[in-house]
Amino acid sequence: MEVQTKRIIRAYLLLIVLLGGLGFLSLAVGSVRVSAADLLAALTAKEGTDMVRHILFDIRLPRMLAALTLGGALSVSGFLLQTFFSNPIAGPFVLGISSGAKLVVSVFMVVFLGQGLIMNSWTMILAAFLGAMVSMGFVLTVSKKIPQMSMLVVSGIMIGYICSAATDFIVTFADDSNIVNLHNWSMGSFSGISMDGVKISSLVVTAAFLGSMLLSKAMGAYQLGEVYARNMGVNIRRFRIELILLSSILSATVTAFAGPVSFVGIAVPHVIRQLFKTAKPIVVIPGCFLGGAVFCLFSDLLARTLFAPTELSISSVTAVFGAPVVIVMMIKRAKR
Repeated sequence: MEVQTKRIIRAYLLLIVLLGGLGFLSLAVGSVRVSAADLLAALTAKEGTDMVRHILFDIRLPRMLAALTLGGALSVSGFLLQTFFSNPIAGPFVLGISSGAKLVVSVFMVVFLGQGLIMNSWTMILAAFLGAMVSMGFVLTVSKKIPQMSMLVVSGIMIGYICSAATDFIVTFADDSNIVNLHNWSMGSFSGISMDGVKISSLVVTAAFLGSMLLSKAMGAYQLGEVYARNMGVNIRRFRIELILLSSILSATVTAFAGPVSFVGIAVPHVIRQLFKTAKPIVVIPGCFLGGAVFCLFSDLLARTLFAPTELSISSVTAVFGAPVVIVMMIKRAKR
């Protein structure tokens, strides 16, 4: 037990150190490099040029905080879905939940912008949550008809393609003034998020994260089987509903602010379980949040600096690093 505790502490320390290092690089590195001294001076409000303060507080700091918060949220959402379906391949992007949220937000954006209105953050979250719940309803219906997880994943991929095709159709026939906003958002990016958006997304994510932590004991029992969980006093029906709602809220918040981000919800929980050598939710959920934050900060840093001034979509980078993890995971699962 002592060895396992030491391993868990070391894993948390590693993630925290990586998070701090990547957070610093996200603020310092870019088309305009900011030295550590200038960065510290600007953050402590002691001094600093107007240009440095503008770059930090209006561009890089909101983006860094968004990548941290939304990356963690997406990873926790994936872990909740994997617990619900008892399969490590489940995730909001693969099951089409993110695509459903993307479609409904696109419809809302076109309608609102067509009327000369601007969607606020809460409206975008509500639209994304509605789309996520519709997609989740479809996935649950299929899971009852077809118990095989492989067919469920295929169904999720198909609904993802359908929603993406419908989104492309909407973008094609949208007004020219709307296309730029829709296109940039639909490709997936942490850029352009204001500090107000960061505050609202952080509020929602924090509430959902705390709700997930409160369910950690029930999740631990559920991992040992429905019969065991029921004998431990877990209300299975209510527990499943709570898992669905929390997962949908987390993935919807990510989609509302950053668009669709692929593979984070599948790859990161798997890596965290391997790193911590345990599947206990009370340990893995905070680890997933830190791991998702680290992964998305790293991916976002590459997305905006690798081919600067051209910026890659965040999903392009996360797919490059996340897809191999999923492939290895599926091969190991097939060998077992």
